[in-house]
Amino acid sequence: MNKLLVGAILGLAVVVVVAIAVNRIPTSPLASVPAGRPLTPAAEAEYVARLGDCVACHSVPDGKPFAGGLKMGTPLGVIYATNITPDKETGIGNYTLPEFDNAVRRGVTRDGRRLYPAMPYPSYAKMSDTDVKALFDYFMHSVQPVHQPNRRDELKWPFNLRWPLAFWNAVFLDNQPYRVKPAFDVAWNRGAYLVQGLGHCGSCHTPRGLAMQEKALDEGREQYLSGALLDGWKASSLRGDLSTGLGRWSEEDIIEFLKSGRNIHATVYGSMMDAFNNSTQFMSHEDLTAIARYLKTLSGRGGAATVPVLDDKTEIALNKGDLSAPGSSLYLKQCVFCHGRDGRGHGTFLPPLVGNPTILDEDPSSVINIILNGAGRIVTGGVPDSYRMPPSRVLLSDKEIADLASFARTGWGNRAPVVTTEAVKSMRSATDPTNDHVIVLRMR
Repeated sequence: MNKLLVGAILGLAVVVVVAIAVNRIPTSPLASVPAGRPLTPAAEAEYVARLGDCVACHSVPDGKPFAGGLKMGTPLGVIYATNITPDKETGIGNYTLPEFDNAVRRGVTRDGRRLYPAMPYPSYAKMSDTDVKALFDYFMHSVQPVHQPNRRDELKWPFNLRWPLAFWNAVFLDNQPYRVKPAFDVAWNRGAYLVQGLGHCGSCHTPRGLAMQEKALDEGREQYLSGALLDGWKASSLRGDLSTGLGRWSEEDIIEFLKSGRNIHATVYGSMMDAFNNSTQFMSHEDLTAIARYLKTLSGRGGAATVPVLDDKTEIALNKGDLSAPGSSLYLKQCVFCHGRDGRGHGTFLPPLVGNPTILDEDPSSVINIILNGAGRIVTGGVPDSYRMPPSRVLLSDKEIADLASFARTGWGNRAPVVTTEAVKSMRSATDPTNDHVIVLRMR
């Protein structure tokens, strides 16, 4: 037989063996438990679900909790969140604990289907066995079953093929639970566990590579939590950057932001509003303190960054009636009541524009988006907020929004690039609710 043919056959055999090995259903270390009473107290189980914020992605506004159907735009196409209620026909009611574990921490369903990493299993992989068991108890015993078939994803070939995700996992998934770092105290480790694992903060705040993988999964690399674009919003840096991160925030500022949705520096918006409404406000003070402790140890990127130097020149010009700066007259008409002539907002209820990390970010996506589409409603303790940013999609033109955004980004000593009309036009199209292929705005 020709040596070249033999080599080709051997090579093909190796590829097949590797493919079979990689695509096998992983073995969960958790033993199955008999049906019946839960092993975790209901309150503890619900708390773990709150920490994981499962409801934000697996529910739709005005729909049943955890019944799925949320439309999520990705660079590969549209996918829909699945029904994770304990319904036995359309949900996860037939799952055993090991099968549930495989789905949550390894991205593999009970029938071997691979999940797209829009499901943050690379983060959930760091969950402890105890928390996985608690989460299983919650869904099987505390969630009401809903009979709602899952929607078919809108992905074209080859992106609709699931089996290649096994190779993705082999390269990018670290399937080991969080490892305690003895050099740090208990609070720091708890914070690291929550941020990296259950809280899956990196899913939004860490930039992704060409294969849509998070470029870092922990503090070992400076890309971790350095900010990323998601759903038409720029998730801010959670590192110690002085202008666009948490460098000027104290631990108490972080705690207040996560507990109340606002502080003297900023207010939640975009996808972070989901995280607040459904998750962070329900966390214990001890866990919020641990998260703040961990985040404050993450150094900023680019050591040349300095504290923004703010001034009152813009306020003086507005008080004098000097409206020569593009966008200044619009600011007086549309924005001054809430954000003030000094750009400092009103306490913690109406956010400042001066020194706001979102305003100062080099990427203007969030600023454009929030002017165009407004902000969702902050719900604290079941009570909707009385104040919200209204949309200006119909009211203002692309040029007017560009001028207004640029005024905010360059006024009062802010030093951020101006916004172009083309950037606003692009965002307007991408977030047009009448377009079937828009970026999904997950605001509730």
